[in-house]
This record gives sequence, structure tokens and C-alpha cells, in this order.
Amino acid sequence: MPTHSQLAVVGGGPAGLRAAEVAAAAGLQVTLYDGKPSVGRKFLVAGKGGLNLTHGESLDRFVTRYSGPDQPAEIWEKLIAGFDPAALRAWAADLGVETFQATSGRVYPRALKAAPLLRRWIERLRGLGVRFEMNHRLVSLATGKLGFENGHTATADAVILAFGGGSWAKTGSDGGWTSIFENLGIAHHPLAPANCGWETEWPSEVLAAEGKPLKNLHVRAGEMTAIGELMVTRYGLEGGAIYQLGAALRGMPEPAIAIDFKPTFTHEQLVAKMQSVRRDFLSEARTRWKLSEPAHAILARKTWSDADSIAREVKNCLIPLARPRPLDEAISSAGGVCWSEIDEALMLKKLPGIFVAGEMIDWEAPTGGYLMQGCFATGTRAANSAVAWLE
Repeated sequence: MPTHSQLAVVGGGPAGLRAAEVAAAAGLQVTLYDGKPSVGRKFLVAGKGGLNLTHGESLDRFVTRYSGPDQPAEIWEKLIAGFDPAALRAWAADLGVETFQATSGRVYPRALKAAPLLRRWIERLRGLGVRFEMNHRLVSLATGKLGFENGHTATADAVILAFGGGSWAKTGSDGGWTSIFENLGIAHHPLAPANCGWETEWPSEVLAAEGKPLKNLHVRAGEMTAIGELMVTRYGLEGGAIYQLGAALRGMPEPAIAIDFKPTFTHEQLVAKMQSVRRDFLSEARTRWKLSEPAHAILARKTWSDADSIAREVKNCLIPLARPRPLDEAISSAGGVCWSEIDEALMLKKLPGIFVAGEMIDWEAPTGGYLMQGCFATGTRAANSAVAWLE
């Protein structure tokens, strides 16, 4: 096989595929390497939930969704400006995939499937001359030279690394790249589960509500509040609200959340609805306050003898948490290459001509389309930077 390329892209997820597309469209001869037999495996797994591509909220709000230690000021304003949600929807449309914005603001393909989009994307890449080399797992890296587990070596004038994070290892994003970076002396923060469930020890009465949703909640962790839903699981809690609080929870010495089950009512209003109640406070509260089955089950952990105390609990139900679920179960991961190791072009300062993109950089974002948009935006920036650098 040919062993030299103008640009080598390593990693066949959204960031790597987008980088290969931008670079090839600019006229570079691109080879894309991936350790698995096919590309887009995590992309397809994400598509099982409808493939949330991006979000329709204002860009001012959108860019605040990204966080990470020592993140450069306004970096996401610049990255998203280079490939924003409107551009992503136009890109999908150009591939013949219509998108729509749900009432939640989330944007999906009209067919709610990933496979048709991925097939057309790969066809476009092949049409642009991108060469695909599968079953090539990178094990060594030097400026301009790549070594693979299968014994092959290759050279390139520039390299874009888009390995992904550490979740869903079976798709290829297993975090194995961290050992390569350690050997190169490039700093990274350990990969940690983000957008994941958290464990707590439920009594048996709560487990009776397993799999049932808690809707329209305000959930607080420290100084941060999330609005959304939770679901009781055998090990603890899942759901969008707790996903949004992952960074805050990881920073707490004793992680815990406080749930407001009835955010549209004040404590006083809840008590007023119970004025005539003299006994069976939990049963009466369930009816008068229209508590869901899992909310009732969580409140049943304690005995209630007056309306005031149960109302306080409904407005501020404290649940201690033991730990996040394992990294491999997480939707995404936190941690990765430190921002101090890369410049605004996403090039490694210690290895000129080598760029990074996607989830392997130390950023995180909640679910809702922000993760996918972040991968597309960083892939676009890395590719444009590589093209400029080679020129």
C-alpha cells in the first residue's frame, strides 16, 4: 500500500471524518486510518437514539455549554464560528439528509437514523479521493511518521489525530492513545465519565419505581442548577439533569444532588394545599401535589408527621451519591489533551504539523447536540489549520 500522504487523519469518528472531508476538499491527498474494520462506529451508536446532530438555541447560549480546565477564553466562540449549527444542518442537507428541530431545540435527521447519513458521507469522501486504511491501530508517533499495531508504518507531511475519548470502547474510543502521549511528554488529564448515571444506595421502596421518569425537575449540585428529567435505576439515577451536573459533582468531596420536585410552587403554596391534612401526609401530598410514582417512592424513605417538613423535602430533597457509573458506560468522557499543549490552530506545540480534534481534547458538554457539534467544529478547525500549515 502507499505509505506517504500529504495528510494522515487517524480516527474515523465525526471529528476525523470531518477533518478528512475539509482537507480533501481543499485539495490535499488524505489517508484516513482507523483501528476498527469500519469508520463511524460511535456515530452509528449515537444514532440509535435518533442522532442528535446539534441544537437550535442562540449561539450566545450555545457556546457556554462547553467547559474544561484552563480552556482558553472565547475558544468555543471561535471554534463554533468556523462551523456553526446552521452550517452543520446545511452540510447534512447537501448530503441529501433533511433535518428538523424538535420542541426541545435538539436537531435530528428527519429519518432519525445515522446509517444513511454515514453512507453518503463516506461516498463523498471517496469521491474526494480520501483513502481509507482500516484495522490500523496507531501505537507510535513521531513528526511525520506513524507506526501501527499491525506492523505497518506510514509517513505524512501533516497529521490530524481524532482518537475520541474513553467511552464506548467497543466502538474504538478506548483511550489507548493516552500511553502514546505519555511517551511523547504531552500532558493530558485522565479520562473520566461525563454524561453518565450516578450511583446511590436505594432502599427497596425506591427500587419499586425503577425505570420510571421524574419530569420537570430543578436539580442542584453545589452552585449549579440543571432543569430536566431523571430516571430511577437499580444503581441510582440517570437522565439529562444529572448529566448536566457531572463536572460539578466530580468536583465535590462528597457528591450529592438536591431535587426540587415541584419548582413551579413555593414552599408556602405547597403547605397551603395541605391545610386540612392531619394524618397520612405522604399519601395526601401525592394526591394534592400530583407527585409522580418515583417522587412518591423517594419521599417514602422517611416518615412524615407534618405538612411543613414534607414540603421542605419536596423543594430540597438531598440525595448523596457514591460515584459515577464506569467510563465505558458513559455517553462521553471528560479529560484529555490539556489546552496548554495546543495552540488555537489545535496544533500540538511540541510537535509542529500534528493537530488534534474531537473528544480527545479536554472539553466536555451536555447531551443535546453539543457533543456532535463540538466534534464537527474541532475537526473543521484542525483541517483548515493543517491546510494553512502545509501551504
